Amino acid sequence: MMPLVQTPRSAPRRDWWSKTLAGALGGLVVALLCSALFNHLAQPGLTLALRSQLAMWMVAPIWLTLLALSFGFSSGRRAWLSLGGATALLALAFVLLER
Repeated sequence: MMPLVQTPRSAPRRDWWSKTLAGALGGLVVALLCSALFNHLAQPGLTLALRSQLAMWMVAPIWLTLLALSFGFSSGRRAWLSLGGATALLALAFVLLER
């Protein structure tokens, strides 16, 4: 019988709060902008009720996916920069499409 060897547990990284906030706040803004872009670019054949329901219900899956993926970044700073950059690009696209 092999002896049980206890491996030391690694301490959680110190930037997990930063990653969590980046995913929660930055991810929410990105998800809302994706929803707004979808609603703006949706096919004219879709009824307003269907288009608005699709735009509304797409926010949660995008937001939670970005929240989960934010922990894959190497640092909290990189998570904030990436989601902030995505926010800036999506906001710019939305503003340009509104013209």
